[in-house]
Amino acid sequence: MLSRPRTEAFIGGRWTAARGDARFPVYDPATDELVALVADCGAEETTAAVDVAAAALPEWRALTGRERAHFVRALGERMRAEQERLARLMTLEQGKPLSEARDEVRYAADFFEWSAVEGQRINGELLAASTNSKRMLVLRQPVGVTAAITPWNFPLAMIARKLGPALSSGCVQVVKPAEQTPLCALALAELAEEVGLPAGVFSVITARDPVPIGEALTRDVRVRKLSFTGSTEVGRHLMHLAAGNIMRISLELGGHAPVLVFDDADLEIAARGVIASKFRNAGQTCISANRVYCQAGIYDAFVSSLVEQMGALRLGNGADEGVHMGPLIDDAAVGRVEAHVADARARGARVRACGDVATAPGTCLRLYAPTLLEDLQPEMLVMQEETFGPVLPVLAFRDEVDAIKRANDTPYGLAAYFFTRDASRIWRVAEALEYGIIGVNDGAPSAAQAPFGGYKQSGLGREGGRYAFDEYLETKYVSWGL
Repeated sequence: MLSRPRTEAFIGGRWTAARGDARFPVYDPATDELVALVADCGAEETTAAVDVAAAALPEWRALTGRERAHFVRALGERMRAEQERLARLMTLEQGKPLSEARDEVRYAADFFEWSAVEGQRINGELLAASTNSKRMLVLRQPVGVTAAITPWNFPLAMIARKLGPALSSGCVQVVKPAEQTPLCALALAELAEEVGLPAGVFSVITARDPVPIGEALTRDVRVRKLSFTGSTEVGRHLMHLAAGNIMRISLELGGHAPVLVFDDADLEIAARGVIASKFRNAGQTCISANRVYCQAGIYDAFVSSLVEQMGALRLGNGADEGVHMGPLIDDAAVGRVEAHVADARARGARVRACGDVATAPGTCLRLYAPTLLEDLQPEMLVMQEETFGPVLPVLAFRDEVDAIKRANDTPYGLAAYFFTRDASRIWRVAEALEYGIIGVNDGAPSAAQAPFGGYKQSGLGREGGRYAFDEYLETKYVSWGL
């Protein structure tokens, strides 16, 4: 049985109500039932969180990497121990199937456990001096107070991917979770309290309106770094705000991931990879397959395989075992998907839908059937924008040069996928695609030890593995005259 989730903000190690006890509702996207009323914070609470973070920084920064690793590793271990509770809470407020929620809990724990080890490997460097009368040193030191604004689609993993390296490198962090999914972040704060993480090192500010929080964080000169995962439009705005203080910023933004299926690919593996990439979390992932290009000679066979596998996907409430796809997060998300499909149809696209759009027992109208589109044109919205839903456009291409050109014809560059058994082609295509993440015969490339981030308007910086630590460390050069 799910224990009652915390609903207050977590500031300086204390559970804190918002001013005037203001609260906002969190609903189950599958049923529209009220889940909780959560503290609705603003600029005042945000400044208070930065106050305690700045006060906690000197002592946390002074700990050795091994001492910090004790807390970070313990946080990952507690997540694994609480996997079922966290997964059910995630499904309740976010809607994804329990199987995916359990996977996310484990994935989030990976970031803490990896960071705990990697944080002990932060080293400086002794440079070869230009003269015998001096020594030249490079030091790596924590940035300081950091902030994170995280999305609703992966409410635990996206915090862990930022918080793990931040804490392990000696930084402290204030987190603003998405207004749709604040409970997972507060549950993580509960675990931080249980493992004895010092007060102020990690705070969670919940709010219905993210704008005052973002403005307060970017105005405060004590906040030295902001990490944001979300839309390109919001990332662009935060980048503008951060420029006022020349704040270090990392952005993991929108994508429009292409998939290339070459005629020498294993079609069964390719179809499974596309299904895994596209329909995980009902298509609500930033690296979800958005455009599938299939070589003309195998097009019909490949589409048939996709349609067959799409038809086997079971829709319903994510809390029910055996469900493959839950609801979209809210009505606005449904509206966007419907608008993309309507635009494609109006411009001549042919629609194939597998399964029913009707609700499963006890669910609301946010279940959207897996949909495949054919006969597409470049000007269609679905070919220009990230749909963020279970809609799969499929097109034919002529040859490798044609496929690469069409895949790169976008302002985005987060993830791309391709399927082939030709080793030489793997090198050529991987090097030619203008994307930060490439899945080769792999529809699920994300891992805690690997860099995650994009080219072009898909963002700045990298998260994951040792590359994430560069975002949280300053490089200091010391010239020492003897």
